[in-house]
Amino acid sequence: MWPPDPDPDPDPEPAGGSRPGPAVPGLRALLPARAFLCSLKGRLLLAESGLSFITFICYVASSASAFLTAPLLEFLLALYFLFADAMQLNDKWQGLCWPMMDFLRCVTAALIYFAISITAIAKYSDGASKAAGVFGFFATIVFATDFYLIFNDVAKFLKQGDSADETTAHKTEEENSDSDSD
Repeated sequence: MWPPDPDPDPDPEPAGGSRPGPAVPGLRALLPARAFLCSLKGRLLLAESGLSFITFICYVASSASAFLTAPLLEFLLALYFLFADAMQLNDKWQGLCWPMMDFLRCVTAALIYFAISITAIAKYSDGASKAAGVFGFFATIVFATDFYLIFNDVAKFLKQGDSADETTAHKTEEENSDSDSD
C-alpha cells in the first residue's frame, strides 16, 4: 500500500522451538512472504489474479473468445504487481510512481471487466460465457475495491503532506508578522 509498509515480520518459530534444517532453496525463494499474502493488499492481489485466471479460462472455453485477451493481461499484471509488492520493488525502483500505476491498472481493469461482462452475459448464450461474465463481475468488484483503497491511501498521504506545508507556511507567516510589528 501507499506509503510502503515497513518490512513484514518474519514467520514465527514453529512450536518445537527451532527450525528444522536450512531453508529450502529454489522456487520457494520466489514465493511471497506469508505476512504479505495475509495483508489486505496481498489478499486483493491474489483475488485479482485468481479471478482473472478463472475468467480467462471461461472465455477460452466459451464462444465469446474475443474477450480472452483482457483477463489474460489483467492476470499477468496482477501477478506482476503481486510479486513487485511482495519483493518490495517499489522501494528499490524509486523512479516509477507505483501507486499511480497500480491505481490506473485497477481502474482500467474494473471498467474493462464491467464492459465485457455485460456483453458476455447479454450477447452470448452458452454457459461458459455466462460464467465468464459472472466471474468478470466479481473481478470488477475486487478491482474497484482495490482502486478505492489505493485512492484513499494516496489521498491520506497527500493530505499529510499538505498539512505539513500549511504548518510551515503558517509559521513563516507568523514570523513575518512578528518582525513587522517591531
